[in-house]
Amino acid sequence: MPSTMRLFGWLTIVVVWGFVAMADPPATQRATTTATTAPSPIVLTERAREIHRSGLLVDGHNDLPWRIRTRVGGALEQLDLTQLQPGLQTDIPRLRQGGVGAQFWVVYAPPETARDGTARKIAREQFDLIHRMVKRYADDFELARTADDVVRIHERGKIAALIGVEGGHMIENSLDTLAEFYERGARYMGLTQTETIDWADSATDEPRSGGLSPFGERVVLEMNRLGMLVDLAHVSHDTMRNVLRVSKAPVISSHSGAYEVAAHPRNVPDDVLREIARNGGVVMVVFFSGYIHPEGARAMAEYFQQERALKRQYPDPAEFKAAWSAWNQAHPTPAGTVHTVVDHIDHIVRVAGIDHVGLGSDYEGVSKMPVQLEDVSGYPFITQELLNRGYSEQDIHKIMGGNILRALRRAEQVAREWKD
Repeated sequence: MPSTMRLFGWLTIVVVWGFVAMADPPATQRATTTATTAPSPIVLTERAREIHRSGLLVDGHNDLPWRIRTRVGGALEQLDLTQLQPGLQTDIPRLRQGGVGAQFWVVYAPPETARDGTARKIAREQFDLIHRMVKRYADDFELARTADDVVRIHERGKIAALIGVEGGHMIENSLDTLAEFYERGARYMGLTQTETIDWADSATDEPRSGGLSPFGERVVLEMNRLGMLVDLAHVSHDTMRNVLRVSKAPVISSHSGAYEVAAHPRNVPDDVLREIARNGGVVMVVFFSGYIHPEGARAMAEYFQQERALKRQYPDPAEFKAAWSAWNQAHPTPAGTVHTVVDHIDHIVRVAGIDHVGLGSDYEGVSKMPVQLEDVSGYPFITQELLNRGYSEQDIHKIMGGNILRALRRAEQVAREWKD
């Protein structure tokens, strides 16, 4: 081929490739592409800082109470949260730096406590720990029981302390215990954690009820009657669908991602996102890299099953620890970035709408967070990236906390109507 012909041929290829590259890919493809590349760090602008300051940021999930229990045996005097705590992702100075206006602190007991009969006991101890923590740091925290409480506390310059329960195993099949948890301040309860229970199937365990059992449906309706939000964060997709069929009040997923962006079994599929929109609920996007990064989700898909298998294989704690460490080293999770988190927000907005997405970090519950979201000081970077992507101030405020407060208010209204 003559040189001019070769040149023309290469130019044609380049031009055609250019048009293909400029074509706008489907929404899910855009999200995947963004999440798997390494975009530039977010640079905060004064406009983003102003939007962040003028909003009310509500985070849906922080496991600090369990970290305090495991780190210092629940002895709050041994861990001064008014000082920077390099070994933690959370302390009061960084909560202030991150502009957190309200935080759901989580009551947690490991799933195995359902088998040894200690789940309810540990849950009660964790409720007590949260109440002691709020009282100890009364200059910064105040317990909130309603959405109006959250607004009032925020206006006084304090951080509203809300309580969520992570796992229905802690009620030990008792509606009376569920009511007790509500009286202690719980305003949501996740129906399962990582294991299937008697009345609800987990996303990361074998199904038993095909979603909810008849008693599971009673639990959902009792939560509606009390004014406690039903949390779908760890349940199977069939359980999500069952809950949405039964619930009379909005539901939430306190720390989840979009399944179409990262195919971890605990993330929310599109058909459920559409039902959550019809229900008036909110998906609060988790930050954990193993749930939201597409490659991380693939690496983590068998995480909990593998952990249980190794515990059975190695009953000796030291041998299990070594085997578990080796498995984790063989299955690394990419960290991702702020962009990865906002990819999930984008997808949920496209499918469910701007009124049905929020933030639910999972700080203190997991080890690997995206770059620039390594601790609770990083929330303003999300605001900046939302601004970069063209979100309005009003919509950013909805994502920060307006949507979850609306859902909580509606749950409160359903409870009042139930009693009338």
